[in-house]
Amino acid sequence: MNLQGRRVLVTGGDGFIGSHLVERLLKEGAHVRALCLYTSTGSRGWLDDLDPELSAELDVWLGDIRDAPFVDRLVEGIDLVLHLAALIAIPYSYIAPFSFIATNVIGTHNVLEAARHHGVSRMVHASTSEVYGTPDTLPITEKHPLKGQSPYSASKIAADKLCEAWACSFDVPVVILRPFNTYGPRQSARAVIPTLLEQMLSGLTPIRLGSLEPRRDFTYVTDTVDGFIRAATAELPAGEVIHLGTGTAVSVGELVERAQRLLGTELPVVLDTERIRPSLSEVMVLQSDPSRAAEILGWQPRVDLETGLRATADWLRPRVDARRTAIFQR
Repeated sequence: MNLQGRRVLVTGGDGFIGSHLVERLLKEGAHVRALCLYTSTGSRGWLDDLDPELSAELDVWLGDIRDAPFVDRLVEGIDLVLHLAALIAIPYSYIAPFSFIATNVIGTHNVLEAARHHGVSRMVHASTSEVYGTPDTLPITEKHPLKGQSPYSASKIAADKLCEAWACSFDVPVVILRPFNTYGPRQSARAVIPTLLEQMLSGLTPIRLGSLEPRRDFTYVTDTVDGFIRAATAELPAGEVIHLGTGTAVSVGELVERAQRLLGTELPVVLDTERIRPSLSEVMVLQSDPSRAAEILGWQPRVDLETGLRATADWLRPRVDARRTAIFQR
């Protein structure tokens, strides 16, 4: 996995997984270009939190993945493209579905065309386990049928199929990674683990959650990043699809119990019905079969759930304390 001197583009570099990926690439000696969504504040998202000495070597571009001419310029001179830029908030996809089509589908088309135009050696496309909907069989293999149970999942299915088509039709060297519920430091509080831990660390009672029944395959962010690095550097056929997951599904209820033990709390839980998806859209279980990643990438998760929860809580604690202090000082 020698990345020394390689020219790597990370779209969505300002986001949760993207920022961790940028950080790892810089430490590996790659020349990294990161696309961050342009805002009026000029923020680079989580990249603003990187060690200044490390980020001094980073080439940041502010722009929008939906702008095809811009994306073409962005990819020029790049060897490897790691495409993570996407809208991912499932609840928001019910409210503004076209924005997901524009970003996730048209944006992916723009990256594929730029990769084709400039002859990149590898493009890695970030998919999602949500493309399977509620599965027919467990664990889920890469051959499982795709089901668009939410506007978000439909947009990601379309993006995956564009990658498949560009691999078959134009020999674009793209591979598709499907992470299963990545978690860790920098994740949005919209996700179940940070929202649960933040409420516990804040001492809020009761804890409010949407449902305790869904089961998910939780993968720590450094493991997901390692999968992207391996997929970017391995010899793989165009169009390959690979899962990144632990192979174990944990219910939200079990997650609450583990977090309570870890933090030494016994806070009651109240279900917030407004947080539950439409009934036909709820995905009750996602559990990967990660054997293909082990076979062709030599990848396996190394961080167990308890260790990952502790690391995430340790990262959240000073931020929760700072917010509490600011409230008291008002």
